[in-house]
Amino acid sequence: MQEYEHTTRIADAAQADDALALLRRVFGYDAFRGQQQAIVDHVVAGGDALVLMPTGGGKSLCYQVPALLREGTGLVVSPLIALMQDQVEALRQLGVRAAYLNSTLDAETARQVERDLLDGQLDLLYVAPERLLTARFLSLLERSAIALFAIDEAHCVSQWGHDFRPEYRELAVLHERWPEVPRIALTATADPPTRREIAERLALGDAQCFLSSFDRPNIRYSVAHKDNPRRQLVDFLASHAGESGIVYCLSRRKVEETAEFLAGRGIAALPYHAGLPADVRAENQRRFLREDGIVMCATIAFGMGIDKPDVRFVAHMDLPKSIEGYYQETGRAGRDGEPAEAWMGYGLGDVVLLRQMIEQGEASEERKALERRKLDQLLGYCESAMCRRQALLAAFGETYVPVGAAEAAPGQRCGNCDNCLQPVRTWDATEAARKALSCAYRTGQRFGAAHLIDVLRGADTEKVRQFRHNELSTYGIGTDLDANAWRSVFRQLVVSGLLEVDAEGHGSLRLGAAARPVLRGESAVHLREEPVRKPGRGGAGERRSESTLHVDASDRPLFDALRAWRGQMAREQNVPAYVIFHDRTLRDIAQLRPASISELARVGGIGGGKLGRYGEGVLDVVREQG
Repeated sequence: MQEYEHTTRIADAAQADDALALLRRVFGYDAFRGQQQAIVDHVVAGGDALVLMPTGGGKSLCYQVPALLREGTGLVVSPLIALMQDQVEALRQLGVRAAYLNSTLDAETARQVERDLLDGQLDLLYVAPERLLTARFLSLLERSAIALFAIDEAHCVSQWGHDFRPEYRELAVLHERWPEVPRIALTATADPPTRREIAERLALGDAQCFLSSFDRPNIRYSVAHKDNPRRQLVDFLASHAGESGIVYCLSRRKVEETAEFLAGRGIAALPYHAGLPADVRAENQRRFLREDGIVMCATIAFGMGIDKPDVRFVAHMDLPKSIEGYYQETGRAGRDGEPAEAWMGYGLGDVVLLRQMIEQGEASEERKALERRKLDQLLGYCESAMCRRQALLAAFGETYVPVGAAEAAPGQRCGNCDNCLQPVRTWDATEAARKALSCAYRTGQRFGAAHLIDVLRGADTEKVRQFRHNELSTYGIGTDLDANAWRSVFRQLVVSGLLEVDAEGHGSLRLGAAARPVLRGESAVHLREEPVRKPGRGGAGERRSESTLHVDASDRPLFDALRAWRGQMAREQNVPAYVIFHDRTLRDIAQLRPASISELARVGGIGGGKLGRYGEGVLDVVREQG
């Protein structure tokens, strides 16, 4: 049963506030970020808005502040139970009267929430689209005072998107029945076609669009070609010991095997996928949200709506299906604005498997064509020798502009991705490409890369002898490159379209349309030269201070004591620790060492509600640590 109680009416005091004063008094921040102020002012004045802002950019404030400043209850359409529960608890910690309606509530609690809505006793109410669209709930809204409608995760409206929810397409009813109530649709993941679809489907054609940069400058992006994936993962995690993170895998089996492997090496790893019993999934998610240092191994079923700010890394053991999915999944790291890291390993096997999944699926040909384009776009990102941040932002129609710069500069690099930290070179691979293409052709275009490499390198294997490929003219002509180099060649030839994966032929490689000019010597091929990652450079020892929350050694004892106190408070209230205070706030307290409530009030993220609830407890910890 959800514990439901009345809290102070924030909106009553808000009438005398402007937006900035309310931001300070309730949320504990001295200033808005980016376009937040403009969005808040527009919605408070009654305007509709389409907001595109990266994860961690502060989307929630864009509707929470207007909901407190306008008369009535702010109604938030949210797609996941976990998201609405966490956000409601965080708001209650601030003294905001927030509630949610979903299937986890018992009947009496749900009725109490509905009565409070009718009586005007709620500042914000979170509800799933399925419930909102019922005749009973729409009737309830007709009898209530509504301040605004906020449609979160608005990209769910797109049938071409990775999180399509058909109910979202019916949300245009809000405009039809309540045309005078402002609507704000928000998302962190939408390329230009998806933005147009959101505006069309939600009848937001006249809404003002607020487009923030998709850049997450605090995230370091790295892509590694799979060599020994488990060893590579362990090496990566070595620089994040004791930190919370997510490891994404493509299959349920791999999720469980990876979690078991990491646990066997002393890492607090848990599995999460749709095939686990519901109680196991719920418990593992609860531990991830409430405990520090948990590594969640998961399929993409985990993550959407997870509002945990101190996720320090996201690792992909397999290639995602699209660059939008990759962006959204990596965006779950570093929501608090502190340094975080996104690492991905991939190989030709990923490409073969995903292409087979596309071709063997039951989707329409139009849908399959779109999925092929999305996969090709992600592969281009992986193989690119340019700055990762430039390539990622370009996928969303944005030109990279460094933080603090007025405009983009030619050749500008971010300095916080693997290609910038260890720039790669390209090499003239025309001859190698001709050998690879010729070998694929002469073996009948019905074998995968592993066998073709054996033929090129003159390997004496049973399969080579069985098909008499040791008698071909291409047998043994590729001994100048080792197996790893040839794997890179084949992978990049597939990405460039010179070779195609035959999804019906168990991943065999066949010549692409662009192969003939290369074989005739009419076209040159330049490929990415794989850098040799030097030990220590970008490794555990040198990277830690740049990709994790930095706490000065002199402040560490107080920081750890504050985290222990926070953990105790969280357990007593059965809430995630971060809804009490973020790590960033605890670090700032440890640095400032406040001696009074007035000094503590100067720390960002501590509003009046939290100051009254936790102020003396924090000061006690500071005093105990001297």
